[in-house]
Amino acid sequence: MALGITTGCARKDFFQTDAQVHSQALAPARHASTDSVWATAGRHYNQHGWLFRRFMGPHHRGLWAAPVRVPIFRLASADKEAGPLKPTKLGGGFQSTSLTLEAADGRTFALRSLDKDPARILPKFYQKTFVANALRDGTSAGNPYGALVVPPLAQALGVPHTHPRIFYVAPSETEFTVDDANERLRGKMVLLEEKYNGKQVSSPLLPQAQEFISDEDMRKRIYASPADRPDQQALLRARLLDVLIGDWDRHAGQWQWAVLPDPAHPNRRRYAPVPKDRDQTFYRVSDGLVGWLGTRKFTVRHLVTFKKRIHDVEALTGQGRFVDQRGMPELTRRDFEQAARYVQQHLPDSTLARAVHRLPPAVYAHAGKRLLRDLKHRRDQLPSVARKYYLLKARQPIVAGTDQPDFFQVQRTPDSTTVRIYNRTLGADSLYFQRTYYRKETRRLTIEGLGSNDIFEVTGRGLPLVLHGGADHDVVRPANAPRVEFSQEANGNLDVPRPRTDKEALKNYDRLADE
Repeated sequence: MALGITTGCARKDFFQTDAQVHSQALAPARHASTDSVWATAGRHYNQHGWLFRRFMGPHHRGLWAAPVRVPIFRLASADKEAGPLKPTKLGGGFQSTSLTLEAADGRTFALRSLDKDPARILPKFYQKTFVANALRDGTSAGNPYGALVVPPLAQALGVPHTHPRIFYVAPSETEFTVDDANERLRGKMVLLEEKYNGKQVSSPLLPQAQEFISDEDMRKRIYASPADRPDQQALLRARLLDVLIGDWDRHAGQWQWAVLPDPAHPNRRRYAPVPKDRDQTFYRVSDGLVGWLGTRKFTVRHLVTFKKRIHDVEALTGQGRFVDQRGMPELTRRDFEQAARYVQQHLPDSTLARAVHRLPPAVYAHAGKRLLRDLKHRRDQLPSVARKYYLLKARQPIVAGTDQPDFFQVQRTPDSTTVRIYNRTLGADSLYFQRTYYRKETRRLTIEGLGSNDIFEVTGRGLPLVLHGGADHDVVRPANAPRVEFSQEANGNLDVPRPRTDKEALKNYDRLADE
């Protein structure tokens, strides 16, 4: 079997040639109009026997093959509010095809193919083998219509969201003028949604937003000045929504941030998270032998299957660990528990039902009742899951200062450690970070000084510390503080003796790393 997998030829006709289902394949009453067609997201995923399904898994094959009635995409009328859309850029990485569209008022939209071709990530040799077939078939683990369910849930929680819509790109109706967009999008089902970029975008949930920026730009701003802080409670609610819908693909590239004025401090800015790209919502991969083996802890653990019971919280939230680390460093166990109760209270059965009914009728008939049942059970588990989630975040936290001169005050006792960070330029009233860590929850605490001349003041005995000096001249006092490891960048200065340190502590802290 291994020989066959690596040497068998890849199917040249793996994908359906056209998503449209012609009238002879439908019941007589299921006629389309001049503005819509009957189409399938990917009926090629459902053309296998029981043995193949047992081996690879049933996944969401029935949903991909279900005929749904969708409007025909037209640049002039796809979004009535925005008006005519103009193609500007073709992208989408190695799997899906994504076309950026621009409205007359400057707002941008993304038009993405529902189906994907992940075989492009393989080395060229394997792209011609059965490995490509197996990887392509894995796309059926995703729910092609899952993004449609998210808006009512996000709206109820106050989480900003897009308004995704499904279309069919008719070969005879649409003429794209960008690169090879015609070849890659014609005859396919696509998802259209607004992009939260720049100053032209507006959101009813964030009417005061001055602009929307990327996660990387947000990080640069909060590290540049203590006047810029993320909205930690808002991020936690968004992350609990991720857990509820089983969206494990929440790395830094899946977030935008709204820049908001701080009502209490005119010179400060607050950043509210805006999740995007819900491609992996309600993912189901471990229902076959191959998927089950492939998602064990020693393999691709982060591909978490959506089930009635929320399981493996570490894997489910792991892709977003750096977003969590930078976006909600001060939140306590109580904050996590309160947020879980908030999500429960704002997502009653009626809201869950309304969200699931956004699925196309044929898709709802196939999987709607089961999805609603699972969402109810997962909602009810959120308090206990939130406690697990918190303990994961509290195990080895990292606290970062800014590129301005900071004063880190670390007070340790045998049971707890309290960290306060002040901006030295603004003086004694410049406290901008405070949190207490407990030995029963935290194994080790890392503090990052970043740029400028910082002072680390460590008192008492207790939790093990790792202090990272930045590129400028930093001072630790007292220099002989017990259970403290020191690390500094190659061009930095740290006024302490160099004690024994472990390899991990000696690594330079990359404050902008995503992996």
